Amino acid sequence: MEPTLTTPAVDRRTVASLFSRLRTRKGQSNPLPLYAELRDLGDIFPSPWGGHLITSYALCDEVMRSRTWRVPDTQWRTSQGNVARWNRPASLQTAKSLPMLNPPHHTRVRRSAGKMFDRTTLTEIKESIARNTEEVLDRFEKELLGGSADFTSLVADELPVMSIGQWMGLPPSDYALLRSLTNDQTLSQEFFPTPSQLARADAAAHGLQEYFTELVRERRRAPGNDPVSSWIATWDTLEPDREKADAEAHSMAVFVIVAALETTEHLLSSMVRLLLEHPEQLDRLRAHPQYVPHVVDETLRYDPAIHAISRIAPHDTTLGDTLVREGEMVQLMVGAAQHDPRQYAAPETFDVRRKPPHFGFGSGIHYCLGAPLARLEGKLLLTSMLKRMPRLRISESLPWEPRVSFRRLNRLTVSAA
Repeated sequence: MEPTLTTPAVDRRTVASLFSRLRTRKGQSNPLPLYAELRDLGDIFPSPWGGHLITSYALCDEVMRSRTWRVPDTQWRTSQGNVARWNRPASLQTAKSLPMLNPPHHTRVRRSAGKMFDRTTLTEIKESIARNTEEVLDRFEKELLGGSADFTSLVADELPVMSIGQWMGLPPSDYALLRSLTNDQTLSQEFFPTPSQLARADAAAHGLQEYFTELVRERRRAPGNDPVSSWIATWDTLEPDREKADAEAHSMAVFVIVAALETTEHLLSSMVRLLLEHPEQLDRLRAHPQYVPHVVDETLRYDPAIHAISRIAPHDTTLGDTLVREGEMVQLMVGAAQHDPRQYAAPETFDVRRKPPHFGFGSGIHYCLGAPLARLEGKLLLTSMLKRMPRLRISESLPWEPRVSFRRLNRLTVSAA
């Protein structure tokens, strides 16, 4: 028997108003009250722009762990009527990346990546990341002598690109360009990208395309002991067509740089911001530094880099008490779900002792390959800051980007307390 279609009694204008408020700088400065209002509307309810919104932890977890729910891949995007939204260059570039692939292609590409950041690799690169950490903190500490310093630009934006850039064998002179391109490219993944944001995203996608096409060409001509050369060699054994093999290596390189920068930048700045906003928790951490790994996970729960994740129903599916039709999109509002009081005790409290489950690195078959690297960067940075940094305070208001899906703090200006 076909499940009964239910339509929760939710006023679409109310939902649209909530998202209008959420995407402002004021809404981004503290989205938690707006997420509470969203959760009050139900665990799953119709979205004003089609499909459904999901706010409960349990339903988000069910969908993300499922092996049947799909991601919006190239085939799905090109079938949509909204050309301006789904068929722009940046959107289609994203669709070629590992997180936007469905089995069996996803399975093949993920296997080709190998054990990207396994224990052996992390041991090999830990020393260089520790050096990078001390280098960026040296610059940050020197800037503090002048009265104040921007933690975001001096530390949170620098450490991830240095770490991933050295691992991939990229010239340091290219780091600033890659950081700028990745930040702009993610604009295509926003809920309501403006025409100017889409134009920036498309220009960034073109820049990344050019950069990594040339990089793959160089590494094929002169292979080295680096992951890009390894991906090329792997795909040569999997794909007889050299052009297709190079395209796969190219897509992997673009995915790694975009994923490694934007999300880790936010993790580092958010981790420090939350500790400064909760001085009692910072004092607890200073007294109990063994909680440092917990802080990384609690940050990813309390304020992850990505607050909304898309999935596509593989067939007519009952989710909760709602029928989701085949091909319909659901937006998993993980920023709201990770404050679901049915999942967490005192979810609005930032607690360094908590080691919570979260979706900060995804879940299921799409769990982030770079999670071990991000954890390592977060732990090394925080451990060093606790040892060498004076007590800090936030000295300027926080300028948030007016986004919904990807959180972005433009500056975290601090001074010695």
